[in-house]
Amino acid sequence: MHIAIAGNIGSGKTTLTTLLARHYGWEPRFEAVAYNPYLEDYYKDIHRWAFNLEVYFLKQRFKDLLDIAKADRTVIQDRSIFEGVYVFTANNKAMGYLSDRDFQNYMELFESMMLIVREPDLMIYLRATVPHLVQNIQQRGRDYEQTMPLEYLSNLNTRYEDFIFSKYKGHKLVIDVDDIDFLRNPKDLGGIIDRIDGELFGLFSDPSPAASGEGLADPSTINANH
Repeated sequence: MHIAIAGNIGSGKTTLTTLLARHYGWEPRFEAVAYNPYLEDYYKDIHRWAFNLEVYFLKQRFKDLLDIAKADRTVIQDRSIFEGVYVFTANNKAMGYLSDRDFQNYMELFESMMLIVREPDLMIYLRATVPHLVQNIQQRGRDYEQTMPLEYLSNLNTRYEDFIFSKYKGHKLVIDVDDIDFLRNPKDLGGIIDRIDGELFGLFSDPSPAASGEGLADPSTINANH
């Protein structure tokens, strides 16, 4: 089974991926953000490096899908190839950072890849407002993110909404994260787990360790990487 966590920068994808992997015994797959050779250059000069960055991400996410398809256990993935295309690349195109030629080339490559892979069994969308995203980004303190234009973050949020509710046709679960803290509050995490159980297994397990917060991963051992 393949579970994907979707959400804007700062929504909590990496944290929730880690917590759910520990709870269910799933295999986590994380984006190689720290190893993308274009990321810092991209934030300094988006127009120059947008195509390079997006093709690199597309390649990595496609490789991940091929690996996931061969996995003999459930995999939970931090961000999917689909939002990479329909949110980030589409946003770069709309903002003028990708030419028509580059975007067409990119989309033809993506469409060819989709002939041999399928959608996740469940996509979990972490829905957040821009102020919540900004707060999380500031707290985690990655230098290259601190100069990110607010307009860019807002545009991504708009495109996430369009992607999830208009373009993505697969099985999905939407979780509003502004008013919950699934890292530090076991009951909030338990509520998410109950909803996932309902989507995947048709189960609502109250009273259970997940609902009460008992038996969950110790939040103190999780790095707050949203």
